[in-house]
Amino acid sequence: MSGAAAALLVLADGRFPAGGHAHSGGAEAAVKAGRVKDAASLGAFCRGRLHTAGLTAAALAAAAAAGHDPLALDEAADARTPSPALRRTARKLGRQMMRAARATWPCPELDALAAARPRGAHQPIVLGLAARSAGLTPLDAAHACAYENISGPATAAVRLLSLDPFDATAVLARLAPEADDVARRAVEAAEGDLADLPAASAPLLDITAEAHATWPVRLFAS
Repeated sequence: MSGAAAALLVLADGRFPAGGHAHSGGAEAAVKAGRVKDAASLGAFCRGRLHTAGLTAAALAAAAAAGHDPLALDEAADARTPSPALRRTARKLGRQMMRAARATWPCPELDALAAARPRGAHQPIVLGLAARSAGLTPLDAAHACAYENISGPATAAVRLLSLDPFDATAVLARLAPEADDVARRAVEAAEGDLADLPAASAPLLDITAEAHATWPVRLFAS
C-alpha cells in the first residue's frame, strides 16, 4: 500500500479524532420524526444526504485539496449553508479537524487558515487542506468527504435504533457506487470557477437541524 493510500485510510477512519462521532448528520432528528426506523429507511436517508449536502461538501473539499483559496471557499460554504445551526456545527467540526490535521500533517496552509478563522473554518475546507497536506488528491478528499456524509448517520443509527451494525454497514456498501459517482462529480465541479460549485440543498435537513439544536436532551450534538 502506498503512503498516500494509507493517509486516505487515516483521514477517512471514524477513529480519526476530528469530533465526528458526536454528530449524527441529522439522523437523530429523522429517527425521532419516524423517517428513519430501519435499514431501508436509513439507506434512503443516507442516499438523499449523499446527493445533496454530501455533494456540496465533497466539492468544497476537492476544491481546497486542489489549491483554491480556502478563505474564499469558506465564504462559499457559508453561502451554501442557510441553517445557522449547521453553520455552527460545520465550524465546530472544522475547528476540531484542524487540531487533528495540524498534529498529523502540519503545513503552513493549515496554520494560515487556523489563524484567519480562529473560531473554525467549515469542516470540508479543513478536510480538503488536510488531504492536500497529506499528499492526497482532490478525488481522495472528495471520497473521504462523501463517505463521511453517510457513515456518520449510519453509525449514529446503530446507537439510536439499536440497529444491527451489520445492517448499517450493508447500507454503506450498497451506497458505495453512488458515493464514487458523487466524488467524481465533485472533482469535476472543483475544476471550474468557485461560483459554479454545487449548491445542492436539503431543506428538511436545515429545518430539523434548527429544531434539534433546541432540544434540552439529545444524544448527539447535531
